[in-house]
Amino acid sequence: MKRIALLGMPNTGKSTFFNRITGASARVGNWPGVTVDLLSARLPLAGAMAEIIDLPGIYDLHGFSEDELVVRHFLENNPLDLVLIILNTSQIERQLGLALQITQLGLPCVLLLNMADEAKKFGISIDTEKMSAELGIPVTLLSAKYGNGFELAKQSIVNALNQAGNVPPEKIREHLAPDDRIENDVEALLRHAVQIPAQLSDTLTERLDKVVLHPWLGLPLFFLIMYLLFQAIFILGKPLQDGVNWLLEGFKSGVVEPLLASAPPWLHGLAVDGIYNGVGTVAAFVPIIILFFLFMAVVEDTGYLSRAAFLMDALMSRLGLDGRSFVMMLLGFGCNVPALMGTRVMRSRALRLLSMLTIPFSLCSARLQVFIFITTAIFTPQAAPKVIFSLYLFSFAMALLTALLFRKHFRNDEPFILELPPYRLPTPRQMLLRGWHEVRHFLDRASKFIIAGVVLVWLLTHFPQNAAPGSAETWAGMIGSFMAPLLDPIGINQQLAIALIFGFVAKEIVIGSLAVIYGLDGDALMGTMAQQLDWVQAYSFMLFTLIYTPCLSTIATLRNESKSLSFTLLALAWPLAAAWLLSFVFYQGMRLLGY
Repeated sequence: MKRIALLGMPNTGKSTFFNRITGASARVGNWPGVTVDLLSARLPLAGAMAEIIDLPGIYDLHGFSEDELVVRHFLENNPLDLVLIILNTSQIERQLGLALQITQLGLPCVLLLNMADEAKKFGISIDTEKMSAELGIPVTLLSAKYGNGFELAKQSIVNALNQAGNVPPEKIREHLAPDDRIENDVEALLRHAVQIPAQLSDTLTERLDKVVLHPWLGLPLFFLIMYLLFQAIFILGKPLQDGVNWLLEGFKSGVVEPLLASAPPWLHGLAVDGIYNGVGTVAAFVPIIILFFLFMAVVEDTGYLSRAAFLMDALMSRLGLDGRSFVMMLLGFGCNVPALMGTRVMRSRALRLLSMLTIPFSLCSARLQVFIFITTAIFTPQAAPKVIFSLYLFSFAMALLTALLFRKHFRNDEPFILELPPYRLPTPRQMLLRGWHEVRHFLDRASKFIIAGVVLVWLLTHFPQNAAPGSAETWAGMIGSFMAPLLDPIGINQQLAIALIFGFVAKEIVIGSLAVIYGLDGDALMGTMAQQLDWVQAYSFMLFTLIYTPCLSTIATLRNESKSLSFTLLALAWPLAAAWLLSFVFYQGMRLLGY
């Protein structure tokens, strides 16, 4: 099998090209000499199967950040047939140095000049034949986003694979050394093959930045955009959610119930009241989660998140963080795990640790499912978006408070450098791929944590056999009674207490466990919860769920990334204590005010 490495700087469209050429059939795997998992995919090329490995974006092959070390160790320990180098054509004068470093390793290479459409708007022209002759490798212009030049690039890759031979890692180790001539070679290559106007200008970007980066209006505008985003998600998502509920109910009554009509009572209860109701209740919220990520993809891919990081840097620096920390918090809205891994771009260990301590407060998509379910059940359609938005504000507030409290223990003096990309609109294909990734992620979680969780909850709520299902005499009731002295002061009843315990494993289990605990699903479950809980209890429960101990996957990532047991214990204990204290103040305060 041919092996191809994909190399380039961050924000060059490397992942977009990877997704386009592989068709989003990627998998995660580990590699010899590399301490982290890398994304790879297999596809037929040049009459044989080829495997493409997407390496982390780096700025310098000879640097010493974690991503640079990962790339270098991969090259030193894994034989390769070809290296695909991806550069941003509109920033070619800053990126050619990396390409020269890679070509001097003696590896067969193909240079892909991405974002050629943007370079053309800036007046940048590339003579690919001259550049190819001077570099000694094929050079192709393309736009991975729109697919322009893609077939030509693919043909260049096939031709290079047919001519190239496998290069053993030993040969690479001999060449991986600093080269004092890189800077001079870049200047000569730019002088001979590239024509760049004296001043690059993107008038649309400049006009928009005058508004979104305004020192007074920038941050209020950011929060307004986020609020409108949540409003749109609820308005568009509610009919889709109702449709999924209708389909699930129809399948249950038309297929599942008749199929299990003659099954033993315990099997019927486990399959219908346990697995189907539990997983189905969670599945009903998948359309809203997909919408959330589609909207976030627009915000992220347009370049607006970089502006948000710039706006927040002044505040973050006072808390011992920087704009990158804020970006990682925003990425944590999707999932805390990749956001924690994203802190590898920070060279300062103190900055990494403090950022990792704040990221788990980001309201991830799993918690969003819980909050959408609770707000839909308890609050009016007009109030629900405001409730969700307030939880996002609490999420930011807890992250900033954590940084303020612990900044003296994690002092950082690393400078913050941020490059603001021009505004871009994501293509429908990019947005659909993003949505599909989230659906696949949900299905993967459903096949592991959620099913296992709802089965365990069903057992706890139905045993011992002589106890009435869901009563205080069941094992779940006993656990709830044991935790009552701790949770009663914050308005969390025994049923919610059981859901919280399983939420420690994965927050996606919370909704499914509630369906099993109450023995209901869909609108029936929402109606019962609306009768048992008032809005103060519901909001207190959501506050606690937002802040308390992160899920097991996040904890494992914290331990792996920090390499510190004491730090991991701190990341467990602090959110748990803060969650109880904040919920206590809110719940007792509202009761004193007569609510």
